Amino acid sequence: MEREIRLQENRDADGPDRDIPMILADGVLYDPFLDKFFLELPLNGMRSRHSLRAIGYDIVVWLRFLEQARATSVWSVSHDDVVAFHGVRRRGGASRCISVSSWNRSVASLDKLYRWSMDQGLIETSPFRHRKVWRRGFGGRRSAQTERNMAYEPSATSSEPRFVSLETYRLFSRVGLRGLTREGHERVGARDRNGMQNALFADLLVSTGLRLEEAGSLLACEVDTGHIYGGPQRQIRFALPPAVSKGNRGRTILIPRRVLMRIQDYVEIERARSIAKFRIRSGWTGIPHPIFVERSAYEPAIFKLSDGSTAHIDRFVPAERLRLILCDEGAPYAPAALWLSETGLPVRFNSWEVIFLRASRRCINAGLAIRLSPHQLRHTFAVHMLAMLIEQQIGQATPGVNGMEAYRQLLSDPLQQIQRLLGHASIATTYVYLNQIAEQADTVDTAVERLLAALTDGDVL
Repeated sequence: MEREIRLQENRDADGPDRDIPMILADGVLYDPFLDKFFLELPLNGMRSRHSLRAIGYDIVVWLRFLEQARATSVWSVSHDDVVAFHGVRRRGGASRCISVSSWNRSVASLDKLYRWSMDQGLIETSPFRHRKVWRRGFGGRRSAQTERNMAYEPSATSSEPRFVSLETYRLFSRVGLRGLTREGHERVGARDRNGMQNALFADLLVSTGLRLEEAGSLLACEVDTGHIYGGPQRQIRFALPPAVSKGNRGRTILIPRRVLMRIQDYVEIERARSIAKFRIRSGWTGIPHPIFVERSAYEPAIFKLSDGSTAHIDRFVPAERLRLILCDEGAPYAPAALWLSETGLPVRFNSWEVIFLRASRRCINAGLAIRLSPHQLRHTFAVHMLAMLIEQQIGQATPGVNGMEAYRQLLSDPLQQIQRLLGHASIATTYVYLNQIAEQADTVDTAVERLLAALTDGDVL
């Protein structure tokens, strides 16, 4: 009789271990060594809950295949099992065949498992075969010799980031998120009741380059806009905490003043209505493992926990931020999260994905071939911002400098600015956006004209 093997995405625990998945067979732990592998993944650089979940599902598929098709255990596999797995997953017919990228992700997950197993002494050799390759550094230079899993398949899919024009984004916001007509008029029975909030969230993403979890885990107290009125700045600097950003690399982002003022309107009207419903319905009872806190009267960024201890708001990771419940003298009254549903519950990260999917379908139904995800807005911000920074740099370039120095002036500063705003660990990651600038014909045309003018003024031509 076949066992039911499934992934439990979360553990009944507080802290970082909550997002580490576990594999069950007929409701009990599948294997203690396999569970140890999952528990050690954060120590081996795998901390994102999305990555942890993806690895978990890849391994579940592998385990089911081994038990059902090969009658062997996870610690007794051979290269023949890998070959058979490839036959099922990649050559099993169009209806069952997975993409190259999905296959390569699966290989990466299993490679991590069996490398760890060899280090632990659970197996002697990996079922995968590897070969020595030179990993090229930036600019095509050889940097180091490393091992590559031979099961990886070359992918013809472009790895270039997907972005949209600003006009396409405006249509997506108007028709998809707000449910209006292309011209911005009301459409009977089609307007999204949360459309203004959803459009505001999208505007925050596209104007700052924030990732979904970074924007979705903001707290209302962090974007208190009472101090921005009357100031001269068009952009407000905001320090994104390391615990919220990818790779624990905190960074400073720029939020447009107009977006912040709209957030203030949302907090005072829509969010306030949601909080009222939250109190009436005792909404905290619907939040798993709520974290009850009180704000310090002297240090607004300090939370007092129910056990009497204190913690700075910067220490809470995204998943914990959605569980923070503000209390007044021990009585819960509101979530700390900025973005709330109609009933006052924090909007979960996967809910934003659903919102964007629903908005894309609404666009298609309206005759617009527009499909957008939250992460595409990050790419859109990067490409348009880089194009504008390069155009600005061309206008400020010093005439008469040599070619290499002019190139450095033209590219280095804008790329480094985008790298800092996006929080990329390496500028090589940011370079992929250079190829996308060619899509921005108007910006590039203007930039070229300004470049020619600068060169002519400097008697270079």
